[in-house]
Amino acid sequence: MVTIIKTGHSIRAMLNYNENKIKEGKAECIGQGNYPVDADRLTYAMKLRRLEKQCRLNENVKRNTVHISLNFDPSEARLPKEKLLEIAGDYMEKIGFGNQPYLIYQHYDAGHPHIHITSINVQENGKRIAMHNIGKDISEPARKEIEDAFNLVKVENQKKKEYKPESVSARVQYGKTETKKAIENVLNFVVNNYKYTSLAELNAALKLYNIEVDKGAENSRIAKHKGLLYHALDEKGNRVGVPIKASMFYDKPILMNLEKKFTVNQIKRQSDKSRIKSSIDTVFLKGNIIILPQLIKQLQKDGIDTVLRHNADGLVYGVTFVDHKTKSVFNGSNIGKEYSAKGLQDKCNSNQLKTASEGEKVAFSKQELIEILEEYKDKFQFNELPKFIDLLMKSENDYQCVPKEFKSRRNKKHLRG
Repeated sequence: MVTIIKTGHSIRAMLNYNENKIKEGKAECIGQGNYPVDADRLTYAMKLRRLEKQCRLNENVKRNTVHISLNFDPSEARLPKEKLLEIAGDYMEKIGFGNQPYLIYQHYDAGHPHIHITSINVQENGKRIAMHNIGKDISEPARKEIEDAFNLVKVENQKKKEYKPESVSARVQYGKTETKKAIENVLNFVVNNYKYTSLAELNAALKLYNIEVDKGAENSRIAKHKGLLYHALDEKGNRVGVPIKASMFYDKPILMNLEKKFTVNQIKRQSDKSRIKSSIDTVFLKGNIIILPQLIKQLQKDGIDTVLRHNADGLVYGVTFVDHKTKSVFNGSNIGKEYSAKGLQDKCNSNQLKTASEGEKVAFSKQELIEILEEYKDKFQFNELPKFIDLLMKSENDYQCVPKEFKSRRNKKHLRG
């Protein structure tokens, strides 16, 4: 069983998240704790009023909501509701929330069975329940006891199996699904799992899922209030539809919250830098890389996406690497000078000269190179791919390409009879 605890400052937003899932047919409220009537008799107003009334006993507590998800192994998909309610009640008791009002929702929108529990951390006497390190110090021991008591699949027994509760399932496809829901699904996964240290690095990861975050124009109202807008992108990277304010999403991916992650991620990602560096070095070592699209295609095989930044003329001036295995995002120059956009292009140019001067044959066929460039032609602006490729693949001693006027003339000796 995997447990996730989140705190927030909006009871209504927490409640609406789960109630909207019910309206969509993706969840149901299966139980409650410390409410005057059973869950099936509770109206939305009754659910909200009970939580808000108790929170008013201590208005100094700003982050007063507690949203918990208990995630089970896919093999436990047939757990009966009675058992889920018993697990939820036992868990809340063990973490010190047994006397708090709470609601239990069973969700059906992921590939694994899971329940959500909504509650508050203000007690009936007005005192606040401390949330600092509750996951490590209280929730983890409770989880292990419950796994033993209910004979659940233990997290430790899953070995190296990657378990991602409610992870992103697909890229945003504007017009095919509701935009806000599709963007929120991606944000919940990328923002909370990837290690980035700036908006530009976060954007590098989000653009892979057809999303872009924007601070707004320099003197705009959004910029003055340090707000953020999230845009859906089409397959060509163009913004489509109406942007959505960061504050509209449940997890609040606003600038203030993201900046906190920038500081933490700066430390957490340091050990991941060497993997990207090693992967790039290996690609150059194994193959004769003469253009950036080749490098991009090879790195993708190792789980690393390369995001290029272009100026108004379409020229590449920056590069960012998104490593999906370590979930780290690095600007090329942060890895090293030779891994910046200029450094990589210089290395490709050097390989081109070496290939021509030594008369070497490149490590791919003309057709393979056409396929690579076709995939990136919009980014690199190659108008006539076959001619461009012929130029790259010609060796230096091919005198057929030398114009007649530049060929040296041989002096003819006239023989005298």
